[in-house]
Amino acid sequence: MPTDYDFLRGLLKDRSGLALSNDKQYLIESRLAPLMRKHGIADLSELVRRLKEPRPDLLVVAVVEAMTTNESFFFRDKVPFDHFRNVIMPSLLKSRAGSKRIRIWCAACAAGQEPYSLAMSLREMGVQLAGWQVDILATDLSGDILDKAKAGIYSQFEAQRGLPIQMLVKYFRQVGDRWQIAPEIREMVRFRPINLLHDFTSLGPFDVVFCRNVLIYFDAPTKSATLTRLGRAVASDGYLLLGAAETVVGLTDQFKPVPGRRGLYAPNPFAFRGPYVPALKFATGRVQGPRGAG
Repeated sequence: MPTDYDFLRGLLKDRSGLALSNDKQYLIESRLAPLMRKHGIADLSELVRRLKEPRPDLLVVAVVEAMTTNESFFFRDKVPFDHFRNVIMPSLLKSRAGSKRIRIWCAACAAGQEPYSLAMSLREMGVQLAGWQVDILATDLSGDILDKAKAGIYSQFEAQRGLPIQMLVKYFRQVGDRWQIAPEIREMVRFRPINLLHDFTSLGPFDVVFCRNVLIYFDAPTKSATLTRLGRAVASDGYLLLGAAETVVGLTDQFKPVPGRRGLYAPNPFAFRGPYVPALKFATGRVQGPRGAG
């Protein structure tokens, strides 16, 4: 007979893709404890009972957001950002010279450190991007974490974690005991709630997709399905970046590893990728050129 834990595991799998093994009940209990206290819920049995009541939508969202991991930091793992500066941008500056437009998607952006790291990297390129439009879309499942990302305010620990001191001085201002990223960097990123388990073809094609440290929480079928959809979201000469513990090998033929570049993947020209669906229009951030650059 299914237990309360089984019900919660199924709910999380369906709503977020999070696949928990049989021995992770302690994780659910620890992460949901603050939420249950807030709502006056005594234990998991009462929580499940309330989740099964008619129209539990707000509580379901709260449970999913409490369970999904939102930990990140600036220039996390360093290597992907080296790839961005040394491989991806030089390639795109050549291949997009005609349109002078580049579209970047940061999926599962958490509190915004990854897209803001990319924005700072772009500003550091200075006059190389004069006359270019670079759009950065950052998405996440959690509305609360997106609100934090939009504000761009971080604790001393969050601001210094992974961030070179010269960039902290250059692109942040101190607000009390916290640090807020500069308006010109925040304006380069647009945030939007997106669930990777749902269809995202309306976003249109991207030249670069960062989808790092997300797939590790999915089971194999969910990983394969997500990668297949990402195959239709990345331009045929674009790039996909995954986390250090993630891979496309054995999961999809949509991408192939870029030799010698850990975590970097290119679309497989021999895979069937399907047509793009026209993108919905959304607000874009722009690199302003030499006067506003780094």
